[in-house]
Amino acid sequence: MTRRSIYSGSTFETLAGYARAVVDGDWVFVSGTAGFDPKTMAFADTAAGQARQSLKTIAAALAEAGASLRDIVQVRVYLSDRAHVTEVSKILGETFSDPRPTNTTIICSFAVDEIMVEIEVVALRRKD
Repeated sequence: MTRRSIYSGSTFETLAGYARAVVDGDWVFVSGTAGFDPKTMAFADTAAGQARQSLKTIAAALAEAGASLRDIVQVRVYLSDRAHVTEVSKILGETFSDPRPTNTTIICSFAVDEIMVEIEVVALRRKD
């Protein structure tokens, strides 16, 4: 099996020495992805907006790996405040359908104050 890395061009990837995603066989591991929009060079003002942007960035990395959001088997959601749980959970509920991935949500702080949401995923490319 061949292992390869996928990069989004984030300066943090270079700074911290990581890849946006790693493909290993049929598995795709996507790093924690904040809701930063590279087009506007800003974070959305809401946790829901940041979650949507994070999922958009994740979807792009998965597409480059030959996978999609429907291949995700595990989601980890990091939130800056428990007040964002319902708002972000609704976005996840709209995004995923059966079979749904597992989910762990953690409340934490971030290195950048504007970050409200960071999402990381593991996907298994389907053979169907």
